[in-house]
Amino acid sequence: MKGRDRVRSAGVGGVVGMVRRWGPVRSALRRGGDAGGFVVGPRERARVPGEAVGAEPRPGGGLVRFERSALRVRVAAGGAVFCGWDEAAPEPSYALGGRCPEADTRAVLEPDTDGGWRVVSERLRITVSRRGAVEVGTPGGVVLRRDAAPRWWETEPGGGGRWVLHSRVSPDARFFGLGGPPVGPRLPAGAYRLWNAGVDRAGGRAASVTMPVQLVVADVGCHLVFHDATWDGEMVLRDGEEGAGSGHDRDARCEVRMSGGPLRYWVITGTPARLLRGWASLTGTPARPPVWALGYQHVLPSGASPREVREAVSAHREHGLPLHGVHLAADDGSGRGAGAATPDGARFREPGAAMREVAGELRAEGVRLAAAVRPEVWARPGGVLYEEGTALGAFVRDGGGGTVRRQGRPWASVYPDFTDSRVRKWWGGLYAGLVGEGFSGACHQGDAPASPHVLADADAARGVRHDLEGRGGAHLEAHNVYGLAMAQAGWAGLLEQGPQERPLLVSKAGWAGSQRYGGVSAGAPVTDWHGLRASLAAVLGLGLCGVPFAGPEAGAWDERDRPSPELLVRRFQLAAYLPLFRGGDRPDAGRGAGDRGPRGHGREVLAAVRAAAVRREELVPYLVTLAHLARRTGAPYVRPLWWHHCADRALRDCGDAFLLGDALLVAPVLEAGLRRRAVRLPRGCWYDTATGVRYDGGRTVVLDAPLERVPVLARAGAAVPVAVPDGGTALEVWRPPPGRTGSGLLIREPADAWARPEVERLTVSEAAGRTVVTGEDGHRVDLPVRVRG
Repeated sequence: MKGRDRVRSAGVGGVVGMVRRWGPVRSALRRGGDAGGFVVGPRERARVPGEAVGAEPRPGGGLVRFERSALRVRVAAGGAVFCGWDEAAPEPSYALGGRCPEADTRAVLEPDTDGGWRVVSERLRITVSRRGAVEVGTPGGVVLRRDAAPRWWETEPGGGGRWVLHSRVSPDARFFGLGGPPVGPRLPAGAYRLWNAGVDRAGGRAASVTMPVQLVVADVGCHLVFHDATWDGEMVLRDGEEGAGSGHDRDARCEVRMSGGPLRYWVITGTPARLLRGWASLTGTPARPPVWALGYQHVLPSGASPREVREAVSAHREHGLPLHGVHLAADDGSGRGAGAATPDGARFREPGAAMREVAGELRAEGVRLAAAVRPEVWARPGGVLYEEGTALGAFVRDGGGGTVRRQGRPWASVYPDFTDSRVRKWWGGLYAGLVGEGFSGACHQGDAPASPHVLADADAARGVRHDLEGRGGAHLEAHNVYGLAMAQAGWAGLLEQGPQERPLLVSKAGWAGSQRYGGVSAGAPVTDWHGLRASLAAVLGLGLCGVPFAGPEAGAWDERDRPSPELLVRRFQLAAYLPLFRGGDRPDAGRGAGDRGPRGHGREVLAAVRAAAVRREELVPYLVTLAHLARRTGAPYVRPLWWHHCADRALRDCGDAFLLGDALLVAPVLEAGLRRRAVRLPRGCWYDTATGVRYDGGRTVVLDAPLERVPVLARAGAAVPVAVPDGGTALEVWRPPPGRTGSGLLIREPADAWARPEVERLTVSEAAGRTVVTGEDGHRVDLPVRVRG
């Protein structure tokens, strides 16, 4: 053991443990107290597995027993492998989308060399050494990952206390995932706290959606690792280095530290598409958003009145901007927000007759309303919602059994405990008012602990208690899944009240499995160039963690948020190619407000915004296909450039461009003043959609990026379904290279929102000098075809 490792592991268990142990001492010193008489708590004991003493074969693997622990290895029928120390089982788990997959009975636990054990399946080889190290590799013996024997620090033997796990991967490996950190998509070396928090606009690594999910891409192959622990923790990543000449390779390393246990994790191997398919089979298939939610949606500020809703819709129509939804932001407590769905003294605030009338009018025009919902209840005596929750025992409590409160105006706030199934059912029933008043969805605001209330700070919330499905536990364990549990309650309530159509649910916070309940609003509001880059990183990271429907939080025009006209255009252009397309900038926002909106900045800005919105409207049929594909396979809409070319090391480090499906490559402008930009192309042939120029892939090219557009390339041979002005669908086909064929996929939205759609696989070929598109059985497709390239 190295000297620094001895220091980090001596009695306190690393950075997280040191902060927790010495924080109270520092507080006592600041208050002038006697730190020497401060009682730190029960003494912790360090534990390691020890030597292997035997094994018990079981279906799909078995149990390897050590002197001071036992490791459960279980290969699931889909190929994923579960490892649980101290005999931990896969269930219960907030991440799993249902019952744990059945074991693969073909996988057998058998003795290995030097007193170890191994399990060999169709896709994986798990080797457990005599001292508890675990190797994950291919059946042929290529090692993908090495986990050292874990260490625990606990107050009593086998108590499942804090733990640390060190892992090594190939020197050339790159790390991705961890939910939606604002850096990336490739995660640079450093420490990442696994604690949902407000996004740091100054360039930090905090995020409102953190997941202990890492996707590792290397020359030897790709694998995904999920540490199924909801506790506060930290993941430290260190890049590897390949030896030059006779030098030694230095493996890339990962260190995971958690505040509580048990220590259990899943491993999936294969191509990125196989990884996401396996991940979806474990954590649940993504919820498919309604078609209207794939178009542009406008966010109104808090306190918007029915008149302001009409004015916003009219402004978009006046300036030729397609609009499919209006989101009403949460009320600020002033009581002015007639349309906001913030809990107050009497259930969710009623929109009123005027808002019901507006909702009906807009629905007839193809525009839907979505309301904001906060997990705060005003503790006003006599309030219906407060009295109901109090009688049910629905609110989060402190260690003494009292209700946790946050002082505010006009009343204090209390918080529902969504880790209690009874509370989720009660809360979900409250969404009946939203559906009944004409709302087609909900946006959860405040489920992310970004505001300075008592649930945001780990130290302040140390005594807070949660139900945790009847077993009870600390807030440090429940904090990360609070937003996930709220989304579960809201999704069930929306489905129960409006089964005739698919609802929209967008959450600000979440965890592994959030895709089951809708989409995620990723990152902080885009108010500067760093936020623009961070929003793209967050969407890419969430997609690789199984949440395909995500987009940046809308940026609004106010006195504190005055981005330049260029930034306004560039953030709108980027958002137009992301799954969740929301904005908060009204075309007429400049009227009477210092000309801060797009209109106030002149025709050039408004024309660029309109062009991006119109192109997004054209791509809605393509996004419908991607949504159905994500539902079936777990594949994200937005994908990194290495999605099909993991062996291309140059693509692994490209984080400023992305693939939209398989057909389009988008290279957004993320820097001020940029009018030409370089992009590394995957192998194949690509067409510039604006100029029609063809580029050979596998190299870096420089593309024009004027203010009115961002570079978008189409794969040669691709068939992209697009909308046409008469409301129908056409195929935008890009000519395949000479002597080769192309392909495409068409999934049309069925008349029944819940029906299983038909999938039509398309082939693009050249015949007698003409480009022809045929279906699987060779027949011509019944859609107009526009050949380009």
